[in-house]
Amino acid sequence: MDKEEEPRQAVPANPSLGLSAKEAAKRLKENGKNALREGEKVHPFKIFVCQFKDFLTMVLLVSTAVTVFMGEYTEAMTIGIIVLLNGIMGFIQEFKTEKTLEALRKMAAPMAKVYRDGILTQVPGEELVVGDVISVEAGDRVPADAVLLKAVALSADESVLTGESTAVDKGVGKTDGVENVLHQMNLLYMGTTVAAGRGEARIIAAGMNTQMGKIAGMISEIQEEPTPLQKRLDELGKIIAIGCLIICAIVAFAGFLRGEPVMNMLLTGVSLAVAAVPEGLPAIVTISLALAVGRMVKRKSLIRKLHAVETLGCADVICSDKTGTLTENKMTVQRIFVSDEEIEVTGSGYRKSGKFMMGGKLVNPQGHEAGKRLLEVCAFCNNAAIRVEQGGKGFFKEEGGGYAIVGDPTEAALLIMAAKAGVTQQSLADEYRRVDEIPFDSKRKLMSVVAEDRMGQRFAFTKGGCDVLMDKCTGVLWGDRVLPITGPLRNKIEEASTRMAKKGLRVLAMAYRPLAAGEPASRAETGLIFLGLTGMMDPPRKEAKEAVLTCRKAGIKTVMITGDHKLTACAIAKQIGIFHDGDKVLTGKELDVISDEELEQQIENVTVFARVSPHHKLKIVRAFRRKGHITAMTGDGVNDAPAVKEADIGVSMGISGTDVTKEASDVILLDDNFATLVTAVEEGRTIYGNIRKFIRYLLSCNIGEVLTMFLGILMGLPVVLLPIHILLVNLVTDGLPAIALGLEPTDKNSMKKPPRRSTDSVFSNGLLTTIIFRGCLIGLTTLGVFVHFLTNFGSLELARSAAFLTLVLTQLIHVFECKSEERTIFTIPFWNNWKLVLAALFSAAIIFSAIFWPPAQMIFKTVALSGQQLLIVAGYLAFAPILSAIVQKLFKRTKKD
Repeated sequence: MDKEEEPRQAVPANPSLGLSAKEAAKRLKENGKNALREGEKVHPFKIFVCQFKDFLTMVLLVSTAVTVFMGEYTEAMTIGIIVLLNGIMGFIQEFKTEKTLEALRKMAAPMAKVYRDGILTQVPGEELVVGDVISVEAGDRVPADAVLLKAVALSADESVLTGESTAVDKGVGKTDGVENVLHQMNLLYMGTTVAAGRGEARIIAAGMNTQMGKIAGMISEIQEEPTPLQKRLDELGKIIAIGCLIICAIVAFAGFLRGEPVMNMLLTGVSLAVAAVPEGLPAIVTISLALAVGRMVKRKSLIRKLHAVETLGCADVICSDKTGTLTENKMTVQRIFVSDEEIEVTGSGYRKSGKFMMGGKLVNPQGHEAGKRLLEVCAFCNNAAIRVEQGGKGFFKEEGGGYAIVGDPTEAALLIMAAKAGVTQQSLADEYRRVDEIPFDSKRKLMSVVAEDRMGQRFAFTKGGCDVLMDKCTGVLWGDRVLPITGPLRNKIEEASTRMAKKGLRVLAMAYRPLAAGEPASRAETGLIFLGLTGMMDPPRKEAKEAVLTCRKAGIKTVMITGDHKLTACAIAKQIGIFHDGDKVLTGKELDVISDEELEQQIENVTVFARVSPHHKLKIVRAFRRKGHITAMTGDGVNDAPAVKEADIGVSMGISGTDVTKEASDVILLDDNFATLVTAVEEGRTIYGNIRKFIRYLLSCNIGEVLTMFLGILMGLPVVLLPIHILLVNLVTDGLPAIALGLEPTDKNSMKKPPRRSTDSVFSNGLLTTIIFRGCLIGLTTLGVFVHFLTNFGSLELARSAAFLTLVLTQLIHVFECKSEERTIFTIPFWNNWKLVLAALFSAAIIFSAIFWPPAQMIFKTVALSGQQLLIVAGYLAFAPILSAIVQKLFKRTKKD
């Protein structure tokens, strides 16, 4: 019968246990629900308004107002639409993510079994109050912090709070005046899971007063800061605004000196300043980030905030939780020691496929009596189970059908190891039946099962800690013979145990003995015969080692932060490539006694933090940030949430992550895999590189346009380009080509370069010089064509048409130069971005139509150019890229010298 169907009458009333329904209702009214306080819900309108807060967008809005004042309604409408669409795109992305998280929050609240009026009943977890007595068993989620009143072979998975990968043994201790702190053997904590056994406990803290609630409170105290990209774009907006004002002043002053009407020159200056604003930039940044978000979802990363994509690209420290992120979160037996043979067990996780190897050769662990008995103890002295399944969470499909593992992770690891050798509970069912059990408890550190074979012979099968079990043994099964435990034999066993422990393995010992007829089960754990050792660990993910190496090449430091023991943490970190000789390890106790200043001095040399608590993680992240590092922090448990929110880029786990951590994060890894985070960092670097590319392109083009008009006015020439020409140029060149430039594929060398510094300007590494130089070439080329045609052909319309064509084509040539900051147009790969090629061809088609198509000629006041005139334009067009390539090579050579 299923648990849900068990009749309530099956549990007899016990009036002395728990609260009355009346008292519980009173306390619930006084103290509120047993639930974590949700963050303030963000109204959709607020999310929308926030899209227009950056400085560059405000500059554009001012530009729109100015163009309306000047009567340029078409241009005002164009800029307004671009700004509005930009805001809508950002709003859609953030609103969609908020809805996703809201759906996660609305998942059904867990039910709890609680004594009310002495009767065990089920109520929603949020209705529990301090003083309630709850009943828990394997698989239950603990609904509040509680002190144990009764425990039978009870253990709890506390990884969400402490980060420990193995279940923690629980037992009854002090029940009154208990201090609610972590790592207490007699306490159960809200949000943790009962891994094995059963028990009853009295609630001592609920809601925000629980350990989980305290962590949630820490999160609300952390203030969000703008991302590096937001800071850079804000800086760019200010530079552009200052530049616009300078242009206005210079043009107005120059016109005044020439005797032009002051108002006319002011309006001309303002129109030039408006033309200088790259109205497409915010939209293209948003589009590029949104498209990157789409690509990253396909690569198993969900981005909560658009600008977080770019922040990943400049991360130079990744603080990673161990369990489930760097490791599989599935305990696996990796070695067994039996009869002086140390055997490697291949395979990881809960898959039954695996081999037994020794000295590079396959061995049969059942080749002697000791190995056979060891496997029997592993499978039979075990309360985990392999259940036949057809699908669902935790389902494994292998030859012979699908299955799922139920029970304590340590026992599951022993069960799977035995199954790899063909020994299962099913195969032993015909040979043995369970007669009695002495459950594991934290004092004895042993578990025993009494089994009876078909002949009526009873056996004690025992497992436990090596030192404890050895003291209970009088002999050892060595091959097929039972030998007395002598000093040399004991030393061999202890040496094997030490070797395994140094490799970070958790060591368990196995023993057995035949019981005499009529011998009570209480004497089963005496005079035992030692069988061997098993060494297990939560194995590293296969991809983690390569991902850590990629980070190392990219100048990114990977740091492991875990609640596990120092030796275990170091062993895993060494296997993955995080810990190297000479690196430091700090524990939670050491972090408690050193000051923030001392931690800052040591932190550059530390790669592993072990036995840490939530406040330690926060302290570590803050220390890295104070040292100027852009820090990413990964986590899944509630204990990780404050540090995840404090970090420059917070990363939570999509599968094992708690809702609290997901809400605190910027990025959610949908497959809980550290390697996925590294691909996200690579994507972030690509995005920032592409943003620099189209900033270079847009600003160079706008400088070219402004310089053309500005120098024309200063030289006393007729207006070089009409307002409608400038508008079409901006639409043709600032649109599709710039967006396509933002879709440049990842550079294969992007993860071989060190990350940029957080203090680096968006114009760092000479980009501003390149923009100004190339912008001047575009302007001078256009002006040169205008003067050439006006002087030689005497037609203002023809000169404007030639200048119009030249301005657009120089910009379309320049868009290909912007593909790389290291290469010239003659060495870049042209065909690795077909979207850019098609965008450039489309823009060129529009400009040629505007000049050669009669209906368009009337609108744009253009005339067609002859073949000879086109050749003249082509000659001018070749000048800028050739000169640019020469200057770039000379600059590189000078830099090297």
